[in-house]
Formats: sequence, C-alpha cells, structure tokens
Amino acid sequence: MFRERLRHLIDKAADMKVVGEADNIRDGFTAIKKTTPSIAIVDISLKGSSGLELLKNLRAHDLKTPVLVLSMHEESLYAERALRAGARGYITKHEVSAKVMVAIRQVLSGEIYLNPRFMSRIMTKLMRKDGHAQPIELLADRELEVFELIGRGRTTREIGAQLGLGVTTVDTYRTRIKEKLHLENAARLRQEAARWVQQGE
Repeated sequence: MFRERLRHLIDKAADMKVVGEADNIRDGFTAIKKTTPSIAIVDISLKGSSGLELLKNLRAHDLKTPVLVLSMHEESLYAERALRAGARGYITKHEVSAKVMVAIRQVLSGEIYLNPRFMSRIMTKLMRKDGHAQPIELLADRELEVFELIGRGRTTREIGAQLGLGVTTVDTYRTRIKEKLHLENAARLRQEAARWVQQGE
C-alpha cells in the first residue's frame, strides 16, 4: 500500500516515472540491474534480508545507482548504517510527501539527504573525542537484523526461514548479541530487543 502511494506521488511529477518495483532484495537487485534507474528508493524492511543487504549487493557488483533509503525506522537506528553501506540519503516514512520529493531530488542532484536534526547529531558524534559507541552500535548488520526480529517476537526457526539461515547460525547470532549487549539470558535478550523495536516505531 505504501509502495502504491509512493509510485503515485512520483508519477505525478512531470519529470519522473517509476520504472520498476519489488518487495525483496533479489527482485530489487534484478530490477535495478535491468533498468539502471536514476535513483532507487529502498526500504530497510523487505521480505527476507534487509535493505542494507541490497545496498551491499549493489556496491559489490559496482552498480552506481544512487539509493535513497525510505524507512519506518527512525534515523538513530539505521541511517548511519545505511550511509556506510552506500546509501546517498535516509528519510523516514513519517515525513510529509513534499519532504520525500525534496529528498529524492536532492539525491538525484548528487547530494546526500539527511534530516537536518540528525545531520547535526552525526557531526557531533564524529567530533567527539572519546569514540565510545553505544552497545547497539557494536552489533554487525546481520546481528541487528536478528535482534530486530527477536524484538518482533519471531522464534529462532522463523528468523532462520525469513533470513535464509540455519537454526544453528541464528543461535550463534543470538549468543553473540547477548555477549555484546551484556545480556545474561534469552529472556533479557527478548525484553531488550522488544524495547528497542518499540523505541524505533
């Protein structure tokens, strides 16, 4: 439904047209490779792996299509990771339509788009001398994906099926996450993951 609204918004612009759509990274990658669009608008939450994986795949195959990430997640949760993975901008779905079009045009013109408030926070972080990261920032992208799905109440088997991973691999990620976040057991892991997901919505 959101994709339909976005397509309608873009197609209304006299100088823009949607040339492809997908709800998963495999089809998204194929569409970008085939149509070579001027810009790709990518969600973090896709079927299967996250939009971060799509960004990494594009970079690995040297596809130069600029990407704007449009997500339900607040900037503090994913924007920095998205930029590190190769995105040229990040905007949340909570923004009004006019802001979305501003972000699209800014990325099309070769600039980076971020909410000014968040840009200020990133600059403050870069200028900090201590370099201390928040515990959640210590998680690798795949670990963060697993952490989010735990927070959404998914079982180990369901997480494995969604991400295309074996149960043992998911258990390994769960163990690593508990170690990095200093969580003593599975119950605390579920509790913290649920709290983090609620914070981002």
